[in-house]
Amino acid sequence: MIQNMIKEGKIVPSEVTIKLLEKAILENENDKFLIDGFPRNEENRAAFEAVTGISPEFVLFFDCPEEEMEKRLLGRNQGREDDNIDTIRKRFKVFLESSLPVIEYYNSKGKVRKIDAAKPVGEVFEAVKALFTPVDEKAAA
Repeated sequence: MIQNMIKEGKIVPSEVTIKLLEKAILENENDKFLIDGFPRNEENRAAFEAVTGISPEFVLFFDCPEEEMEKRLLGRNQGREDDNIDTIRKRFKVFLESSLPVIEYYNSKGKVRKIDAAKPVGEVFEAVKALFTPVDEKAAA
């Protein structure tokens, strides 16, 4: 079911994703988690926070123009079924309609850390790494 939804560029139901995330969190001894690509819509966000009681410390937002995203996805050559122009464009439309309001919600709470993802990969990596470097390590550097 999940694979078919991804292929169609649709969003997996919240209850399925939240159960998988909660299981992973409970089975792990870490107290910090990086969740990639979730929440995808406002319903995901509200359900995740209600079920788990977790509100993110911050949300990492990779800001990238659609043209650059298309070029990179089509060029990554990973053999993924969903790396075709039609699905990519559907995913971008879904992002604008469903996911961008989540980014705006967290931005209103001062929790969004925006990365210019149109820059070269090495620069993007360094910008992300800086967000995850503890303050005491930065001071010592």
